Amino acid sequence: MPAIVSDFTEVERDLVAELLLQRYNKPVLPELADSELKLDPASDELTICPTLYWSERGAHFVVSKVAPGRYRCQFFYADADQYGTGHEEYIDLRRCVLTLLRVQADHESQSAGISSGATAAELAAAPDDDEYHGPLVI
Repeated sequence: MPAIVSDFTEVERDLVAELLLQRYNKPVLPELADSELKLDPASDELTICPTLYWSERGAHFVVSKVAPGRYRCQFFYADADQYGTGHEEYIDLRRCVLTLLRVQADHESQSAGISSGATAAELAAAPDDDEYHGPLVI
């Protein structure tokens, strides 16, 4: 029988909503969803994980809770056009969401011909106390 992962808490949902408000300067309430994820690379078993989903500026975002205090994330434009952050999992939801937003903003800028010069791996390696101020305008 597949493992059960507990739902996002109200505190976790409120944190994500606050980060999205800071990013988009308007309320963006993530929807609750479920994702089937392969949590153990050595197994074919899929686990249903609670997921937060939102869509903004043509991109779709998912943050999945894979265990208490452990999260995975990605953004996508189409099924074949999916992007990660360079980290498989995060132990800090704030850092997970901020890195996801930064990587997507950098991708959006690069698609428009503007680059911040930071790579996904560099963004993912940012210190935990790093404050998020939105994408850099160049």
